[in-house]
Amino acid sequence: MKHAETVTFGGSGLDRAAHLRSDVGALAAAMQDPAARCVLTWQGKPLVQGTDDLALTRLPMNHPVLAQTGEAPILLGQEAAAVFAHDISGWEPPAEETGDVGKFIDNSEQSHPLIGGDARFAELRQIMTRLSPRDAELAATAKAITGWHGTHGFCAKCGQPSVIHQAGWQRICPACGAHHFPRTDPVVIMLITRGNRTLLGRSPGWPEGMYSCLAGFVEPGETIEAAVRREVFEEAGVRIGAVRYLSSQPWPFPASLMFGCQGEALDDDINIDPAEIEDARWVTREDLIDAYSGARSDLLPARKGAIAHFLLRNWLADRLD
Repeated sequence: MKHAETVTFGGSGLDRAAHLRSDVGALAAAMQDPAARCVLTWQGKPLVQGTDDLALTRLPMNHPVLAQTGEAPILLGQEAAAVFAHDISGWEPPAEETGDVGKFIDNSEQSHPLIGGDARFAELRQIMTRLSPRDAELAATAKAITGWHGTHGFCAKCGQPSVIHQAGWQRICPACGAHHFPRTDPVVIMLITRGNRTLLGRSPGWPEGMYSCLAGFVEPGETIEAAVRREVFEEAGVRIGAVRYLSSQPWPFPASLMFGCQGEALDDDINIDPAEIEDARWVTREDLIDAYSGARSDLLPARKGAIAHFLLRNWLADRLD
């Protein structure tokens, strides 16, 4: 495995057991297996347990809390036995536990009365680096696929209600027969360099001083390389020459696949579009080292676990492989 594949949410080698999705008998047997387990989400938050090193909670398929779910379980894959995902976003926790839900930084945690121990729902952005690679991949997959079902309950062709099919990896419309598949949005995220400097930007609403790599959605009919050049020019007014692909990362916020790239800037002048970003600046390696060490209050690096953090740290270590 390439070093570039060790980015968070990737590289655990999960067997997604696609052969079970269309085999009704085998799928039913997998669900009834006493060793089968379920990953639970609420409002996009996975259920986890532990303190410093967290573990994704795996519930038995007959756990009483699963009676609160609205649809059939979704097959995530196989470990020793099948692993499914269920969502209970209709559950309402006590008001005092929901103060941070929906904010950029959500430190709130919610405990369900039917689930014992220290199990609680936690925001995946806050805990992703404390999960094992396998648990991180399962959590990201569960969040993305349950989120898609939560927003695609109606047929995009005729508007009638659709139903789960293929163990959760399709929805079909009984009215018109249309098949709908989980959505993944391609996004380029760019380590733009010029000599000893890299170009970082910030969006409105981010924590004060936080800067990260520029990023943007790939448009229909566009290559990854063209998207890198277009997005950087649109956001910061900097023209880009050579572009190379480095690494990818599933990013379930809500359903993106991040294509990490490196681009070589052809000029220094920054001319931001305020409708796109709030600020952009050139940052030297020395500045970035100070930021990672906590010596810069005006420059907070990208969140640990995000591909931007991965790219910047490996640029500093000269390990962009």
